Amino acid sequence: MATDKSFLGTGWAFPPQFNINGSVKRVSAEEDIRESLYILLSTHPGERIMQPTYGCGLKAHVFEEIDETEITVITDLVRRAILFFEPRVIVEHIDVDSENENDRANGLIQIYITYIVRSTNNRHNIVYPFYFTEGTNVRI
Repeated sequence: MATDKSFLGTGWAFPPQFNINGSVKRVSAEEDIRESLYILLSTHPGERIMQPTYGCGLKAHVFEEIDETEITVITDLVRRAILFFEPRVIVEHIDVDSENENDRANGLIQIYITYIVRSTNNRHNIVYPFYFTEGTNVRI
């Protein structure tokens, strides 16, 4: 039996894609929520003219030293952004993984987010890769 989840919303696929007939590819339900979370985490406040407070603000921490304080700040930024801008979900847990030395050497930390879709009570998770050091592959 198919379940109607149209109440969860429908939006453009991210990144935008076009079908062979020229129409925009759209996503619905949990996939729309997942893509909305990636957009939210990738957006810096002030990027959207009509919604200047929308975004997470992770980019402001690109060159910061990754220690316990910074991990707490990043966790709080992600939690607050989802709380204010993605009302379809409840954040259950956020974990910032900075222990993998290979990832850290490449300027990468993984942000694991576990959330529950409010209207269906389904649990989902995403892993958001955050590159905290830009230009790590530059050789002088």
